[in-house]
Order: sequence, then structure tokens, then C-alpha cells
Amino acid sequence: MRLVNVAKEGWLAAQNAVQRSVQDAPPNLVQTVHEIIVEVRRRGDDALLELGRRFDAPGLASLEVQPKEWDAACAELDGADRRVMDRAAASIEHFHRRQVRSGWFEAGEGTFVGQVIAPLNRVGIYVPGGRAAYPSSVLMTAIPASVAGVRDIVVCTPARRDGTIAPAVLYAAKVAGVSRVFKIGGAQAVAAMAFGTQSVPAVDKVVGPGNLYVNLAKKELWGVVDMDMLAGPSEVCIVADESAPSAFVAADLLTQVEHDPDCAAFLLTPSAQLVQDVLAHIAAQMEALPRREILSKALATNGVAVVTDTLDQAVELANLCAPEHLTLMVRDAWRWLGSIHNAGAVLLGEYTPQTLGDYYAGPSHTLPTGGTARFASPLNVDTFMKKTSVISYNSQALAECADLLAHFARLEGFEAHARAVEIRQRHSAPHSS
Repeated sequence: MRLVNVAKEGWLAAQNAVQRSVQDAPPNLVQTVHEIIVEVRRRGDDALLELGRRFDAPGLASLEVQPKEWDAACAELDGADRRVMDRAAASIEHFHRRQVRSGWFEAGEGTFVGQVIAPLNRVGIYVPGGRAAYPSSVLMTAIPASVAGVRDIVVCTPARRDGTIAPAVLYAAKVAGVSRVFKIGGAQAVAAMAFGTQSVPAVDKVVGPGNLYVNLAKKELWGVVDMDMLAGPSEVCIVADESAPSAFVAADLLTQVEHDPDCAAFLLTPSAQLVQDVLAHIAAQMEALPRREILSKALATNGVAVVTDTLDQAVELANLCAPEHLTLMVRDAWRWLGSIHNAGAVLLGEYTPQTLGDYYAGPSHTLPTGGTARFASPLNVDTFMKKTSVISYNSQALAECADLLAHFARLEGFEAHARAVEIRQRHSAPHSS
């Protein structure tokens, strides 16, 4: 990990060290994704099958997971695996049920305003796959959609080389209330859900993490349908003081960077000794981890330990970093929570490992990355809801603000707006409402 000491290198060096941004893409990759989108829109299922055979499963014969295949895969899954996912699903559902909101209305003298809150009709969920299986991503995205009341939940995920989907992913989909699963990955999956094809229904919104191809497709198709976020490589930031167990800090830093060499890990602390202890534990723990090569690359490229002058400085840097996952491993962690303004998820205390947030605690692990936690929120029930404003005035209530309305309309140069009010004043019925 790169070491930065505020006392020696200055505050600006520390600020620069903790900032990340959304990944840039080379122009040729942007063009490739655009061409994939055009092909899917033009040729539909034929393009999806061709692309699936090229990138995922050479023998791919069909796009949709049929009921018999789905049931057989679920039956094949080990009972212990099913129980683990059932427990996690229950926690995720319990948390998100607390987020459900209802519409509201407010009546005044001849006026009626309000808001209708309703679920989207159909959403598409992208689940990474192929060489790895991520049933947790299914649970963390589909369950909030199901709790929101989405009628039709569609999942797209790349097939494995043999043309199948991992049983754990299909079981998670069944537990989470998914309607249909398609063996489609990459940019072509986003395009299929955005436009619809002969087999894949068009959706109202696409959610879920993916690689750069997926993000570029989301970016290009944002507006054709809604998107949740441009999720980048995972990030972990730990704010710690000298009381933090260095072995725990090391273990939590390693959890997120084992995903991918582009993932990032930040340790922010006023204790130089803690940094040295943590680095020693990282080296020791990595020896027993199967993803040592990925961990080494990620830490060498995107690992930063900053020694600050004070704990307040460490917290200030954490807010500047705006990380996906932020752990407060300090004395009286709850006291510091109010100082955190920018983070996808905050984990408090030494017995709250990153693993809890990724799999079980309840909040969705689909979180803003690349510093976007400054303005973005985790995936939640509201992600799958839309709001409609409701307004109703009777003739008397309109008369009371008619002059104001007409004046404001003419202030902006819109005469038709003004006259739409005035014509009602001339023809108002005494008992209209």
C-alpha cells in the first residue's frame, strides 16, 4: 500500500491520495459497446445468441431459463446453501420493508394537493456471472424490488461455458421473487432490457452492478430507460484509531479488494504504529488467501494508508473519499457517525466486518462507488418507486391566485399560460370544484 503522512507530505497530498473517480473508457471500447447496442436493437434475439456464443457459452442454444431447468437447478443446490440464502433473504426483506412509503394528500380551502407513490411495472436486474456466481447480488437487488411491489422482475446474467446458470443464482432468484431469468451478459443484456427483443421484455429500469461494458451501455441507454447507477470497482475505507485491532483492520481491507485488481482500499488513522501493524497483518493474512495475486495488484495500485495529525482529519478525508464502504473502527464509534456525510454504507465498531454488509445485515450491498456517494444513495425500495404529483383547485381557490399566476406567466413571456387562467375567471361556474 502507498503510505502518505500528512505531517511530512502535507494535506494536499493526502486529499489527492484518497480521491477516486468513475472509470474512463478508451474510445474504441465506447464504439464497441455502441455497435453491440445497435445490433441488439436491430436483430433482437439473433444478435443476443450470437454475442452469447462469442463471449460466454459457445454452445448457447436458448436465451431464457425454462421452468424445468430452473426447478432442477434449485433442487440440485445443497441444503446448507439454501438455508444460508433463506436466512440472508429474510434479513434483507426485513430491512427493506421499513423503507416502504405511502402517498399523501393535503386539502385546503378549495385546494387539494398530494403525491401518489407507486412501484414501477417491470424492472431488469443485471447480475454479473460467467466464471463466478453472485447469488448475493440477486438477493440484494431483487428483494428491494419485490418489497416495493414491482410486478415483473427480469434478471439477465451471463451463462457459464456449458450454457447453464449457477444453481445458487437461480435459487436466489426464486427466493427473491424474480419472474424470468435470461442467459445474457454484458452490454447486450442492458440493450435487450432497454429495447426489448422477441424474447426479452422491455423494462422501465435497469439496476445491478457490472463491468465496464455494462456501465458504458447503461450510460448510453440512460433515458431510453432509467438506470440505478454506474457501479465501478469496489472500495473500502477504514477510519481507525490506536484502539483498533490491527488484525481486524487488515482483514476488512482485504475483503473488498479480493474482488478485482481495480478495487481500492484506504486506511485513515492518526496512528503510525497502527499502519505498520496492519501492513504486517495484511502480508501474513494474504499468504493463506486464494486470491493473493488479485489482492497484491489491487493493494499495490489502489491501496493507500494515510497517517493524519488527528482523528478529525481522518474523518474529513473519509468524507472527501466518499467511499462505497466505510468502517469506523474507533473508540465510541457512534459518536463519530454524525460527522460522516459521504459514504455508501457505514459499518460501526470492530465487530461489524465488511462481510456483514455484503451478505446478511439487511441493507443492499449495491452501493455508489467512485466518489459518487457524495450525491448518490444505495439501492433501496425507492429505487423501484416513482412519484406522481396530484393537484386540484376549485374556482374560488383559483380566483384567489389568478392575478399572481397570470403575472408570473407574463414575467416569463408565456401569454398562453396567462390566458389559460383568465379564461377560467371569465367563465367560472359558481359551484365548480
